[in-house]
Amino acid sequence: MPDRVAITGAGVVTPIGLGYDAFRDALCRGISGIGTITAFDCAGLDTRIAAEVRVPDADLAAWVEPRKSVKLMSRAALFAVAAAAMARRQAQLGPDDVDPLRLGVVAGAGGMGPTDLDLLATQAGAAIDSAGAGGGWDIPAFARIFSERTNPVNTLRGLPNIAAAHVAIQHDARGPNATITTACCAGTQAIGEGFRLIQRGDADVVLAGGTDAAVNPVAVLGFSLLGTLSRRNDAPAAASRPFDRERDGFVIGEGAGFVVLERESLARARGATVLAELAGFGASCDAYRITDERPDAAGAAHAIALALRDAVLAPGEVGYINAHGTGTRMNDITETRAIRLSLGAAADSVPVSSTKSMIGHLLAAAGAVELVAAVIALREGFLPPTLNLDAPDPECDLDYVPGAARPGHPGAALSTSFGFGGQNACLAIRCW
Repeated sequence: MPDRVAITGAGVVTPIGLGYDAFRDALCRGISGIGTITAFDCAGLDTRIAAEVRVPDADLAAWVEPRKSVKLMSRAALFAVAAAAMARRQAQLGPDDVDPLRLGVVAGAGGMGPTDLDLLATQAGAAIDSAGAGGGWDIPAFARIFSERTNPVNTLRGLPNIAAAHVAIQHDARGPNATITTACCAGTQAIGEGFRLIQRGDADVVLAGGTDAAVNPVAVLGFSLLGTLSRRNDAPAAASRPFDRERDGFVIGEGAGFVVLERESLARARGATVLAELAGFGASCDAYRITDERPDAAGAAHAIALALRDAVLAPGEVGYINAHGTGTRMNDITETRAIRLSLGAAADSVPVSSTKSMIGHLLAAAGAVELVAAVIALREGFLPPTLNLDAPDPECDLDYVPGAARPGHPGAALSTSFGFGGQNACLAIRCW
């Protein structure tokens, strides 16, 4: 029988707050972190809104040791290091509490790597300036111009695994280290894989989570061309509308979330405060289309069912679900079907909410931050709301906690994530 797995620390970098306490308070108050993009000149774009992390870089850098290593980090890596450091501090996990060889790191990251705006600008400028008179692609000229303008370290900053590497270096984590790049499921799957590392006996403690910093022209334009982003530019706070009939797409965001996962016997031996038990994990793939989910929701429902079975939870024992809830028609309807398929009659009595209505879609970081929101629901006596749910879609007929936080004391909760490529993942947590 494997050890139970405790969540003993949680750290977040979000558009509505830095750290567990600030995030909790903003969720309770129903604060929106969505506004007009400030990271770059977005004039003329169809979508000009995002959920940005507007914390000064110095506040994030305060969590980095040694501080000089900040210059080697992309924005996404900086988010990850800060969130992981916050989680470890909350867990009160000292340097002598865990063998470095038994301390692992699993991070969810964007599939293109945590690319910075300055690197994108350098690449684009070099490409434009090296183009031949006839518009051809002059590789030698590009190589010369790019090498003159870029710092070689930028190449390392763009590697997908670099966030996990920086977290490991700061915490002397010499155990298993992995990066998950399953799009919007990455943070959820990273925490699930960290859970499995402890269950298998490969680690005693794992720093697990996700990070992304996609508020840049390439990501915004790309998702806009796919037709998935909201264009409610004149009313940013009202733009993310999960399950609402008037929704017009998701709002892109950025941030990171990390948790400390710990073997039960170690947590008990050192007298750790346990935030929640990570009790189950399920993952599946629709194997259907790159951008579309299976209309029958079978793949998503299977992931939820696997997490319930893993946690030995009956559908009626689930007291809250933090939904993927993107605010796109396909996702909202499919997720509602998946919850009904996996929970059956119990679905009618389970509160479900989408915190993306406040923080936007953090892509690879989404599931990790949303798991922290689910932990907050278990510990803090309230259920986070779904903002902007003014006219519910008739095909979305669950209790979505509309408008404002609601008092609640769920004994168990689920956090769901569904990503491009047909990725599905679900985590189950319960009170300790």
